[in-house]
Amino acid sequence: MTSKFLWQIVRQLRKVWVRAVALALLAVVAVGVAQLVAPLIPQSWTGSIGVESIDQVLNILASSMLAVTTFSLGIAISAFSAAASTATPRASALLQQDPTTQNVLATFLGAFLFSLVGIIALQAGYFSSTGRVVLFAATAGVIALVVLALLRWISHLMTFGRMENTLDRVEAAAASSLETRLANPFLCARPLVSGIPTSCVPLCASGAGYVLHVDVGALDRVAGDLNAKVWLDALPGSFVHEAQPCLYIEREIGDKDALEKLREAFTIGTERSFDQDPRFGLIVLSEIASRSLSPAVNDPGTAISVLGRLVRILARWRDDPSSEIAYLNVFVPPVSSADLIVDAFRPIARDGASCIEVQLRLQKALHALASIRPNVFADPASKMATDADSWARESMSASDYAVLKSAPKAGANSEEREVG
Repeated sequence: MTSKFLWQIVRQLRKVWVRAVALALLAVVAVGVAQLVAPLIPQSWTGSIGVESIDQVLNILASSMLAVTTFSLGIAISAFSAAASTATPRASALLQQDPTTQNVLATFLGAFLFSLVGIIALQAGYFSSTGRVVLFAATAGVIALVVLALLRWISHLMTFGRMENTLDRVEAAAASSLETRLANPFLCARPLVSGIPTSCVPLCASGAGYVLHVDVGALDRVAGDLNAKVWLDALPGSFVHEAQPCLYIEREIGDKDALEKLREAFTIGTERSFDQDPRFGLIVLSEIASRSLSPAVNDPGTAISVLGRLVRILARWRDDPSSEIAYLNVFVPPVSSADLIVDAFRPIARDGASCIEVQLRLQKALHALASIRPNVFADPASKMATDADSWARESMSASDYAVLKSAPKAGANSEEREVG
């Protein structure tokens, strides 16, 4: 289980400025190290390399990299905006964390700073004749890196920000989050299966927002110091506020510092995160499908694609998830399979009620999940199939609904023939 400190570090490392600053510093260091390596270079190598030749190359590199960096940043921002407008604003965060885009922008910025610092050092007379040889070799290496970055950037732009690419990213994030939770279904704490005891004392959140991360290890340490048990009531993704309990404590605690430490174990933000929240990825996919079914877009093909992706994600569920219990003082509830089905399929069932193609695929998707994991999804999938059928009956024409009625339903006999 990741601590709050390490989780914050991982979040910062995903931001573009980290790679940009790292490569920029590396470029500056490379210029400084060039003169230190100079004594290792034979004097005979210096005959054909003068100050003017290197200066011209560095000037060309500096001017071109500044333009390329600005242009590439504009392309990236356009892709973020396109993903937010065509898919959903919640998906644009995944594009902003794209490692290829971050590496390319960081390479261009690093090359610009390398050339700029090299020009300044040359004009200041910092380099000896052998130092200029090292600088020339370093410049050639930087140019090679820039060319590779440009080729990779051109290839990447063929798909970056397109609907299919955005769907792939959201699916991967949702699947990764679900796999992580299935590996630790109770966040390495004790499972909460019989409900929270009525004698427990609630502890409310410190502010309003979504729970992004819970440091279960910190909860366990504080609870151990208090010689008390705590029951988690707000999983990552839950909306909490000052009147909403985020956890329950075994007994009344008068130590205000300890209570504040318990609250600090919860990281609360304005927007949900994919990290510890497997439901959020399903919600984002469902949002994309709902937007595609709006009259303004009218793209049922995207909704059908989303249904297939939802089945692939939820089919990863294991019937008997188990994990090592490392925190004995904390009880954590499981993720509800019924909540997952509702998050994934209810918006599509409601907004696509009049579209026979979408409803057929929806019923097949629910039937598939009920067949793949009957112990987990049979009941919630059957209920969702009934609700979808009810919405379709009110919105469809009689002929379309007759076709839908013959489609396999979740919970029905597996030998039924599929239609459509």
